[in-house]
Amino acid sequence: MKPTLRLAGILVLGFCQFIPNRVVCSQDRYTLPRLESPVNFDGIVNDTAWDRVRSLPLITFDPVYGDPPNEQTEIKVAYDNDYLYLGGELQDSHPDKMKIQFKRDDWKYSCDWIMLVLDTYRDNENTVVFATSPSGGRTDVSFSNDISNLMQDMNLSWNTFWDVKSVRHPYGWSTEMRIPFSSLRFRDDEGQVLMGLTVIRYISNLNETYVYPPTDIKHGFWGNFKASQTMESMIEGVTSTNPLYITPYLLGGLGHQFDLNEEGNGYKRHTNKAWGIGLDAKYRLTDFLALDLTLNTDFAQVEADDQVVNLTRFSLFFPEKRLFFQERRSNFEFNFDLYNRLFYTRRIGIHEGNPVPIYGGIRMVGRVRSWDVGFLSMQSAPEEDLLSENFAVMRLRRQVINPSTYVGGIVTNRMDFKGNYNTAYGVDGIFRLFGDDYLKAMWAQTFETGSQKSPLSLNPARIYLNWERRSNEGFAYNLSYSRAGESYNPGIGFELRQDYSKYGTSFLYGWILENRWIRSHQVNLDGYLYTSHSSHRTESAEVWLGWNFTSAERYNGGLTLRAIYDSLEEAFYLSDNDSVPRGTYRFVNMVGDIGTPPGKNFGISTDFELGPYYDGWLYSVGISPRAIVKSRIEFRTTYQFNRAKFPTREMQFDAHILRLNTVLTINTKFSISAFIQYNSAVEAVLSNIRIRYNPREGNDFYIVYNEGYNTDRYREVPALPVTSERTLMVKYTYTFIF
Repeated sequence: MKPTLRLAGILVLGFCQFIPNRVVCSQDRYTLPRLESPVNFDGIVNDTAWDRVRSLPLITFDPVYGDPPNEQTEIKVAYDNDYLYLGGELQDSHPDKMKIQFKRDDWKYSCDWIMLVLDTYRDNENTVVFATSPSGGRTDVSFSNDISNLMQDMNLSWNTFWDVKSVRHPYGWSTEMRIPFSSLRFRDDEGQVLMGLTVIRYISNLNETYVYPPTDIKHGFWGNFKASQTMESMIEGVTSTNPLYITPYLLGGLGHQFDLNEEGNGYKRHTNKAWGIGLDAKYRLTDFLALDLTLNTDFAQVEADDQVVNLTRFSLFFPEKRLFFQERRSNFEFNFDLYNRLFYTRRIGIHEGNPVPIYGGIRMVGRVRSWDVGFLSMQSAPEEDLLSENFAVMRLRRQVINPSTYVGGIVTNRMDFKGNYNTAYGVDGIFRLFGDDYLKAMWAQTFETGSQKSPLSLNPARIYLNWERRSNEGFAYNLSYSRAGESYNPGIGFELRQDYSKYGTSFLYGWILENRWIRSHQVNLDGYLYTSHSSHRTESAEVWLGWNFTSAERYNGGLTLRAIYDSLEEAFYLSDNDSVPRGTYRFVNMVGDIGTPPGKNFGISTDFELGPYYDGWLYSVGISPRAIVKSRIEFRTTYQFNRAKFPTREMQFDAHILRLNTVLTINTKFSISAFIQYNSAVEAVLSNIRIRYNPREGNDFYIVYNEGYNTDRYREVPALPVTSERTLMVKYTYTFIF
């Protein structure tokens, strides 16, 4: 950053408090102005109410950190008794090249954005993001754990009630956001509310990002969404309200499936008629605590999971997409390393990939004094060989010592109607030691029907210790120890392995360069070692050396060399006919990826894995092109080819994955999406078509069509039917606010 610009930024922030506009800001706190007259909510920031509100002093975050914005950008944030407002006047030298997003909750980088980031509890851990584009489309996202792990801490399925209007002009565009205070959870301390605040403008055509307050560049682009990087902001004289939201739904549909007939020589078609009614309700018990109730719970409108080919001996992990589990979901998290966790919501209402009916449930989430609280209880219905079960979770956390240090505990219980149970408890803490160094410590135990386990035993226990330095610039590291006992079994959790100890290390060094084609480099040296408790030997180990880069135009990629040791006590299967036999294996392979800038209408990303694979070779290549046509039609395609070849055993496994995702957006209220997938490993084509009409938040009309095809009917005797299943569902929801 140029010295003169750095000095100018300091002067702006330091003397801002003397500007006579009722806005006070400093490096420590920003006081939001109260609007003195009503806002004509039309997307044009020219009302008298806005005249006395000063624009925030944004700087360029990318591509040249600290420079003034190239495009004139005026963003104002203010409030009245009922709403928090954002107004933006956004000039663009090339308005014909603006990228526009129409679809609700379409979080992508190939469009222009204005984003308001709020840490509403001022807990330095959680943020909610309200984003819009020149179309006035709405997208809301939440982040948890101060984004220590992006893939786990980003929640794209979170929604709340708010409004936005945008207007395109010959010089660019303007926008107004209006967020009800009833949609935010915050602490009212004698009429004063403290929140963290960040505003961001992203111009996709230029790959430029403007931000306020200045975010430390060492955290990278996603540092702009970190709670710890927001500006502490004060709102005075507002009180929260506690509306009651009641959302009933009506559901109807038809479907058919095929079952083997009594003679066993053919398939008989069964037609099912489905209808249902149910409701969801939400009530804010206090300023910090919300209660959710669901009856005859239905998730018919949820998007289908991606089809994948599993080339490992471990279970696959799929993210939670169901809306009921989304708000402040971080309050329930008790996550170890990788995907391992004590509580995994997809254990509720899903069994072996198929939905299980849910009678209903209750969910309470928020804060009581200094404690983050999460409570959930849900009752599933009996389904074929499954008994009706109750799933219950209680989670507590609180800050101690400093704003980035937490301690807490969790209890989970799963019990069926015959009294069979699985109970788990855990305690954890995350401690900010100094600077960017954090220590995480976790302990858990599980108990279930028929077990005789001592609370002092390590057999039913889970231990996790982790010390890391969080930074994308300079030297960073991650040191961890993980242990799971022989009888550790989380009934509502997810665990990849059993009865092991793991030792992990990761060292990283990153460079962030100005005025260079390659914007950043990262070199990492990682490794881990798993030992089996039962056999007292090394189960598996990996060491990998990697390099990743991001260019000034946002090309990105990486290359990693991996050395792998794996000792298999039993064979694992890639398909019904292809397997990897037991034995001890040592091999070295290579993985890599590269992608074009995400801000373009046309782009492509590729990845590969190549080299030895157990007693054979693996060739895995994926390619994902995307195209956006006139901002209303989007095509995303993924093709992945996997070949595992074992010459000494004359065996070859080939698997193809093809995914085609097409979205047609008529306007910000109406969209049609089609998701078609082919998976050669299961010889099936799966299609999911969703039509959504969303005239306002809480009012939705869905038409959902699902169909599955058998691409190899003759792999079984008798031959399979052409169609494995077919369903057509219609669902309507309407939210009443009291």
